[in-house]
Amino acid sequence: MVTTFEDRLAKLRQSFNAMGVDVSEQIYQATKSYIDHDVELAEKVKLDDAEVNDNESHMEKHAMNLIALQQPVATDFRVIMSFLKAGTDMERIGDAAVGISKETILAKGNPRMPEIEEVIAKMTKHIRKMLEQILGAYTTFNANIATEIVQEDHKIDQYYASTRIAITKGILAHPETAVAASSYLMVIRYLERIGDHIVNLAEYLIYSETGKIVELGETDFREN
Repeated sequence: MVTTFEDRLAKLRQSFNAMGVDVSEQIYQATKSYIDHDVELAEKVKLDDAEVNDNESHMEKHAMNLIALQQPVATDFRVIMSFLKAGTDMERIGDAAVGISKETILAKGNPRMPEIEEVIAKMTKHIRKMLEQILGAYTTFNANIATEIVQEDHKIDQYYASTRIAITKGILAHPETAVAASSYLMVIRYLERIGDHIVNLAEYLIYSETGKIVELGETDFREN
């Protein structure tokens, strides 16, 4: 049976979606380990990251083989390149999840801040929803989701900014919480960066559809 270009592209898409599902679970487990102070779960997130890295390498090889052997037309080439770039950002999202799990281990025994942990849980839920939306858009390569993703990321940025202020005020009022507070600052920063990587995924969708390289939030990709 001859494997067509469409078949190979479909497999690339399936690999990307599977990687996205794994990374979403990484985010969930990493923040859960942090909130629950579950060092064992944090160690599991660290170990599982090797599989995400392997998946990213496999996707890269698959994409490069498609380009070299199939010599795709311009539109298909952009789709392949979008997957290639998106795989890199997905791997970096996994790295951020590992960063959170490392904070779990370092923060063992620190005083707890339940109000901040509640925000972390909300940010995690919001981010995973964004990731689910973008994975769905990659199934059909529909760039119309881009505007919505940017709006959702603004909410993540607002969470980050307001929580950062709250943590900083807490340190000033209670200097003895500085070590614990610095850990919380790291975790919300990781989550904010994950939101930025998801915006990057939306930018690659726009590139696949229009051929334009844009910075979302700064440019209307439907212009001109």
